[in-house]
Amino acid sequence: MGAGLPYWLPDGAVVRHALEEYVRDAERAAGYRHVYSPVLGKRELYEISGHWDHYSDDMFPPMRLGSEEVVLRPSLCPHHALIYRSRPHSHRELPLRIAELGGMYRSEPSGVLGGLTRVRSIHLNDAHIFCTLDQAVEEARAALALIARAYADLGIRAARHRLSLPGEGGKYVADPELWRRATGLLREVLDGAGVEYEEAEGEAAFYGPKIDVQVVDRAGREATLSTVQIDFHQPERFDLHYIGPDGARHRPVMVHRSVIGSVERAVAHLMEEHGGAFPPWLAPVQLVVLPVSEEQEDHAREAVERALRLGLRAELRGPAEGSLGARIRAARLVPYQAVIGAREAGDGLAAVRLRDGRRPAALPVDDLLRRVAARVAARGAGLWDAA
Repeated sequence: MGAGLPYWLPDGAVVRHALEEYVRDAERAAGYRHVYSPVLGKRELYEISGHWDHYSDDMFPPMRLGSEEVVLRPSLCPHHALIYRSRPHSHRELPLRIAELGGMYRSEPSGVLGGLTRVRSIHLNDAHIFCTLDQAVEEARAALALIARAYADLGIRAARHRLSLPGEGGKYVADPELWRRATGLLREVLDGAGVEYEEAEGEAAFYGPKIDVQVVDRAGREATLSTVQIDFHQPERFDLHYIGPDGARHRPVMVHRSVIGSVERAVAHLMEEHGGAFPPWLAPVQLVVLPVSEEQEDHAREAVERALRLGLRAELRGPAEGSLGARIRAARLVPYQAVIGAREAGDGLAAVRLRDGRRPAALPVDDLLRRVAARVAARGAGLWDAA
């Protein structure tokens, strides 16, 4: 299989897919346009971006293709710079927000690999905003707000915000003015958002400072989940411009932003945070239908089919799988259980059991399904709304 190369089994793939769709929907609503780019690039691309000089120890070795060398990308930003550079841009188009949920690869030492939190095959929720200098602070602040909304919907919280600054050594781009300008703008972002933060030297990206949103799992382990960066380096390296109102060429600012970071780390943190009891919209199985006896299996099967037509992830768990009590316990992480006995089947009802132990009044099956579907569509962390 290979260390740090995770395989997604069906339930994990469902959670990942739901998370990806949530992020794409949130980004579309915020004015982002989605792109695709390849996981391979010529070595020259990463020489231009600066990754080869400052980050090659974390990259896989080049592969020879004829007269060229190609590399598994360690980052999406050079590819998005090329997408921006593929045609001319006017100041009227800015800010231009480009997003991608794309794969990348980092040659992490085996000693630092751990579960889904640190892997070599990474799927990053990444975006780059190309904007004027006057727009950069507001765009970065809007990215922070998007992160906060996502955390609320995911039922997780930020432990702290960190302004990550350069440290000693040759890891960082040698341009003091670049660092001063970008750091000043990020401080303005954080202060304007009313966010308390700490400064940490040696945690910056090689090309610029960044805001890191830190999370802590139940074991007390801290990790960076989301980031916001303001970058003057790569627009210069890739010779990016836009035509200003004066008809002259101007250099854009590049705001890097990741709402949930890597999908792998996000899912790992969600599993830890919720103990497998995901919010309804993320749960691998959202509704389980439990007939008390074989006589109610046809009614239960029909309820499952109706749930599936509404887009819910529903399963039938009949008497062949054990006693009713055993099946209820086995489905303890499923947000909604619908029990159908003889009385419920005769009246077209389902007895409702919520994962948190509550038992609302029995409902007509269609009413129950509509309520569950509405709760799932709202993508919130709660299980049940008042009627």
